[in-house]
Amino acid sequence: MAPSVPRTRAAAALRMKQIALDNQDHTIRRLRAQLATERRGLAATKKELEETQVALEASHKVIAGLIEIGLSMSKKIEKMKVKKQQVRANHVECNQKFQARIHEAEDSMQAQHLIIEALVDEKDSLLQTIHGLQEANNAPAPFDGE
Repeated sequence: MAPSVPRTRAAAALRMKQIALDNQDHTIRRLRAQLATERRGLAATKKELEETQVALEASHKVIAGLIEIGLSMSKKIEKMKVKKQQVRANHVECNQKFQARIHEAEDSMQAQHLIIEALVDEKDSLLQTIHGLQEANNAPAPFDGE
């Protein structure tokens, strides 16, 4: 029995080493499979990141364009506000001039009315004087229509 025991122990030790190698081989294959899965996931994530980067750059360009448009519109709005104020000031000035002309015309009309009233009064006075002179001279009245 003595010669077979060392062989049995050696065979058992070899068998244990073979089992350990088989377990390590199984672990290595499992880890390689996990590594391949992680690499595929990493590649997909990298691709998504690149697509996101491209989309982000495009968004930045659009935003920059919109900001430029907004600034341009702000400048135009400011110019329009200034022009509107100028138009409003011109309108007020024209309205004031127009009101002054109306006031001048009213004053002129009032003066002309006073002159006409004075002329009518003077005409009436002259007619009375003429009538008085005609009556004093027994002459027919020239304006009676006779």
